Amino acid sequence: EKLTISEPSNAYEFGQIVNAVNANQDQSVCADLLTITDPKKLPMLLSNKLEGETFMIFIQSLEHYILGKDPGLVYQHLFYLSKAERFKVVLALLSRNEKEHVQQLFALLAENQNHQYSLEELDSLKKVYEL
Repeated sequence: EKLTISEPSNAYEFGQIVNAVNANQDQSVCADLLTITDPKKLPMLLSNKLEGETFMIFIQSLEHYILGKDPGLVYQHLFYLSKAERFKVVLALLSRNEKEHVQQLFALLAENQNHQYSLEELDSLKKVYEL
């Protein structure tokens, strides 16, 4: 049965939902979480708990569930995800295959570009992701 979630008010609640998402590898629930979470709050909600597994399920959920509906939200989440503690560490530990997933998401964002971000902003963010 699908997990029903409401917007987490703190890092602990966010972490509990992320743990459940990771345990079930549930991209649709992760997409729900990212849809109801203000991207600006992502670094605070992640606190110092960003891990590779969480990073990748965020990337996959953004690509498979949110990109088609709201590319601007995907861009915002990628932007604020890059501000999270441990972002550089997680990035450094990604496998080649995982990096290709991230690259693919950026390519799809470029194809679906809208008024919420420019291609220059996207290119600049790609550099932050070391792509």
